[in-house]
Amino acid sequence: MEIREDDLSGEPARALLRLHLAGMHASSPPGHVFALDLSGLQAPGVTVWTAWDDGTILGIGALRRLSDRCGEVKSMRTHPDHLRRGVGAALLEHIIGEARARGYRRLSLETGGGPAFEPALALYRKRGFMDGGPFAEYQPSDFNQFLHLDLA
Repeated sequence: MEIREDDLSGEPARALLRLHLAGMHASSPPGHVFALDLSGLQAPGVTVWTAWDDGTILGIGALRRLSDRCGEVKSMRTHPDHLRRGVGAALLEHIIGEARARGYRRLSLETGGGPAFEPALALYRKRGFMDGGPFAEYQPSDFNQFLHLDLA
């Protein structure tokens, strides 16, 4: 598996992003999807990586700069054809490593609740993310959850 920075100009990455956004909308109540679209992921302060194997896209993940000390995990998605192969874990480790290299002291994320989100939540918690309060522009609701990883 090769993880590389991606400018999202290629169709495989864009197709996976469309799949990700469709899944978020299908699994979330109206008004509760905070996944970044293509323009959001191409904005300054956001870095995207994709995982590949022999020319096939396996997954996507991003890191958004919140401040000099904090970052946010965004757009984590493994292609359905490659689930349970460690793609998400590899991308998450890559993002954590990059956050540390940038000097971030905390890495946070917002996600939803319910069965569709349980595999991702299990991955984050296994890696040491802890439940916590809202951050950045997020507002708490009965649906969303906030997790944080102390990098200090």
